[in-house]
Amino acid sequence: MKKIAITTTTFGEYDNSPLALCKKNGFEVILNPYGRKIKPDEILELAKDAMGLIAGVEPMTREVLLRLPSLKVISRCGVGLDNVDLKATAELGIKVFNTPDAPTLAVAELTVGLLLNLIRKVSLMDKDLHNETWRKRMGDLLFEKKVGIIGFGRIGKKVAELLKSFNCEIAYADPFVEDGLLGLKCLSKEDLLQWADIITIHVSAKERILGESEFQVMKKGGWLINTSRGEALDENVLYNALKDRRLSGAALDVFEKEPYTGKLSELENVILTPHIGSYAKEARIRMELEAVQNLMKGLEEVK
Repeated sequence: MKKIAITTTTFGEYDNSPLALCKKNGFEVILNPYGRKIKPDEILELAKDAMGLIAGVEPMTREVLLRLPSLKVISRCGVGLDNVDLKATAELGIKVFNTPDAPTLAVAELTVGLLLNLIRKVSLMDKDLHNETWRKRMGDLLFEKKVGIIGFGRIGKKVAELLKSFNCEIAYADPFVEDGLLGLKCLSKEDLLQWADIITIHVSAKERILGESEFQVMKKGGWLINTSRGEALDENVLYNALKDRRLSGAALDVFEKEPYTGKLSELENVILTPHIGSYAKEARIRMELEAVQNLMKGLEEVK
């Protein structure tokens, strides 16, 4: 029987139709049994003899790919492809797909939710009350704040659309996007950091966007949100900026190393979530269905 391996932490949990589609097309489906990001040796065991693989964020390195001779298609259930060695897949003739549209609204809504939580100190007061402490903490309004968006692709644009209802003044920094998109200004990264009350990061590449020099020019007392890539900012520099109160607060859904166990968890002015940007049921179902459809399409093309 033809075999498909699915390495994502969960799959088909909220809607069985993606798995049913695989079986309808005559494929045996092998699911990730660990409930976590799997290791290279576990990928090899799970995907041996598989024609297709629906991948999460585990590293699909050249070494792994060379040991999967039956593999013809990798379908990422998600946006980023930085965990896949695309040079190796091209050389080996392995087709690669992703699902760039499905998570857009989920990540954008999470960004706005984290922002509101952060500036109104909701999680902080929730923790107080769980510890039987009745303490009212003064927050800030999102209304009419200056919001700088770094990375103005699908998710960055959706965040801008959602924030318009708060009458925010919005600008963006993105070297690949022209000025005036959605009627907004495109600024240099440095100008954006100096101007904005709030910075939210929505880049796709694994490169450092905010380091020591960038944190130094950010507006004192501002807020920072990152729901894109953990590598986009220097976590040690962020820690110091938050501890010294140069920044009022930050909210992170992504980290340089995951699961995260670093010292940012010591601070009360930071919200940390475990990489849940796409974890809305509706978005997850759509991502999984698109991942299966992409896989079937790819396997048809290599027949």
